[in-house]
Amino acid sequence: MSLKTQLTEDMKAAMKAGEKDRLAVIRLINAAIKQKEVDERVEMTDALVLGVLEKMVKQRKDSISQYEAANREDLATIERNELAVIETYLPAKMSEAEVAAAVAAAKAETNAQGPADMGKLMAVLKPALAGKADMGLVSQLVKKALAG
Repeated sequence: MSLKTQLTEDMKAAMKAGEKDRLAVIRLINAAIKQKEVDERVEMTDALVLGVLEKMVKQRKDSISQYEAANREDLATIERNELAVIETYLPAKMSEAEVAAAVAAAKAETNAQGPADMGKLMAVLKPALAGKADMGLVSQLVKKALAG
């Protein structure tokens, strides 16, 4: 079942169960997906939906830190609850060791040698690890692999 279909089914289930908070977050996700479809005139694949979800996770994390800095714990709690629902649709995150192994495999596959090849290596890794790994960590490990 595609992620988009899963979201629709979960929205129906949340409506039937009367889970208003969960329903609101799922509707936000569906709205963001629909917006991307309309803006870019594309049919959303699971990879594109994961991109939308990751963007929403990043936005929530940024909001939480801003609200905490402003001593608005009430708003930070709302964002944390939304974040928890959004993260249920993301695949399990890879460990640092798994990411390092993927970087090493991609380095061998692309025959990347130095820092100049970072773009070539990231081009292979980004689609493979989208939604599964923190891209900041991937970038750090790629830099380390190409520097050494």
